[in-house]
Amino acid sequence: MMDLHSLRQFVVVARLEHLSRAAEELRVAQPSLSRTIARLEGDLGTPLFDRGSRLRLNDAGRIFLRHVERSLGELDAGRRAVAESTGEGFGTVRLGSETFLTLTGPLGAFKRAHPAVEVELHQMDAEEMARRLRAREVDLCVASQPVRGEGLEAVELLDEAVWVVAPLDHPLAGRASVTVAELADEPFVTTHRGHWQRRLLDRLFTGNGLAPPKIVCQGDEPSATAILVGAGLGIGLIPDMARRSATRAPVAWIAVEGPDCRRTLTLLRSAAGEPAGAARLMRAALTAWDWASGPV
Repeated sequence: MMDLHSLRQFVVVARLEHLSRAAEELRVAQPSLSRTIARLEGDLGTPLFDRGSRLRLNDAGRIFLRHVERSLGELDAGRRAVAESTGEGFGTVRLGSETFLTLTGPLGAFKRAHPAVEVELHQMDAEEMARRLRAREVDLCVASQPVRGEGLEAVELLDEAVWVVAPLDHPLAGRASVTVAELADEPFVTTHRGHWQRRLLDRLFTGNGLAPPKIVCQGDEPSATAILVGAGLGIGLIPDMARRSATRAPVAWIAVEGPDCRRTLTLLRSAAGEPAGAARLMRAALTAWDWASGPV
């Protein structure tokens, strides 16, 4: 018979597609974990994994995983809703984003308005957002790029231009605008694959028939890009919002010609049911925030 413990273990194995690493994360013996997965497959009457040179989730496993994640997420949401209804305040809201610099203004205002609410921040890329929202591991996400996935509700917060930034002594520094083709041979400071800055950069080069950009530095925090550009490592892509930051780096801002060099901030949540108290307050605060002129 299936139990919550077995289902939670299945989710970890499905995510990692590796028994020994899953056993290590779960802190259980690998033979015991193997028996748990075998029992689940026996209950369902079909394998959930392909067992070739390595463990792979099969079609049946992917279908089952979506339902298990949704079910476990609903149970967790129910526990939190009961806790909020019987306790004081509005509990905790779990917010995911690719970068936290974008959120400093609205989060500061939210904490001043609701000091009793605990805010948990989770940094993740866009692909991880869809999975964790469906699993109800986070309540809300703010994405800087399109996030595709069934069962998600999206609200656009801001559409803004993205600029090229260059060191003040760079040959492009005196230009008002530049074409993507003129950037073909430039060294770029950017983020790892999966982050919005890197996806936008790759998409701009591909869309203009150019070879992949020359990457000289890549990291996980987009807010570091302007600082590294200011140090002379290369050029980079920075959203318009960052120009209003009081701590912005000493760099030249150059417009990119064409309609495609933009960032769209989107607020995402699971479409399954209304959010609980703390998440509802955070959603209202983020949608009401003046993103076009509010400080960052």
